[in-house]
Amino acid sequence: MTIFNEIYGIYFLIAGKILGRRVTDEGQIYSMINKYGFRDSILFLPQKLIPQGDGSDWGLLTKDGSGRLLSVLSHAPESRMTNIQKRWLKAILSDPKARLFLDESDILRLEEKLKDIKPLFCKRHFCFTDRFSDGDPFDSDEYRRNFRTILRAVHEKRVLDIDFVSGHGKRIRRPFVPVKIEYSPKNDKFRLYCFMLRKNGKAACGLINIGRITAVNETAMIWDKPLPVDELYQKTAEPVTVKVTAERNAVERFMMEFACYEKQTERDLSTGVCTVKLWYDDRDETELLIRLLSFGPVLEILGPESFRKQAAERISKQFKLING
Repeated sequence: MTIFNEIYGIYFLIAGKILGRRVTDEGQIYSMINKYGFRDSILFLPQKLIPQGDGSDWGLLTKDGSGRLLSVLSHAPESRMTNIQKRWLKAILSDPKARLFLDESDILRLEEKLKDIKPLFCKRHFCFTDRFSDGDPFDSDEYRRNFRTILRAVHEKRVLDIDFVSGHGKRIRRPFVPVKIEYSPKNDKFRLYCFMLRKNGKAACGLINIGRITAVNETAMIWDKPLPVDELYQKTAEPVTVKVTAERNAVERFMMEFACYEKQTERDLSTGVCTVKLWYDDRDETELLIRLLSFGPVLEILGPESFRKQAAERISKQFKLING
């Protein structure tokens, strides 16, 4: 049984939003793909939506004499939730991490609408390996309040007064400009990429584990000056190169798993094998290694040699543990 149909995927979502406008142009199409799509979407999706002379597009739009793009539909497309989707949503609501991104009123409204729906899966159905057991306290009221305040500030570019305990046990309180929240599956923790504001008016990049934050207070200051965002990431000069076979939908699963990574992809059309270069933050090397090894025999790490050696050592240790 197919649980999720492609018509509820991201590309159908983008196409639906564009067709709902009735009249659009190429600039708006590129803008919406950049906003809602994956990083690789911009490479091929515009050619499927914008009319092509050879008829290779999807035929969803036509171009008039003035260059405007018109929807071929008489009415805006609609999507309805299936029972499977409702069951999936009910299961997601049981995850305390998902609740961090919703207001209490939204949670209560969803729970009321889904009260008669059986969840598709439960927490006990999953067993996580290679994950630390001291994850963030997602059920804590204080943690939820801090997280939502930070999340709101990221969208508003608002300066926050943050009080936290460093990894060395030192208590720090400073004004910060929050930039991005990131989740670490290996550590089961959220961390905040931010800039600390100094007395001289300059900003220094920083990384704070949200679980170590003891207090967050909003300020009236909105930071509208440019920030050196690239300095937040310690990106490697040499990427990891991997080969992914077409077995068991490995390529599709790989692209979804690493959608947020900067990458360069080449695909052999005759075999379906993909060769991918991944750039990553130095601080996430162990986590990346674990996530790559989770694909098993459908993925091979080609280089660099030091990274490949780490993978071989980890597999050797696992083999010895399993076989005594």
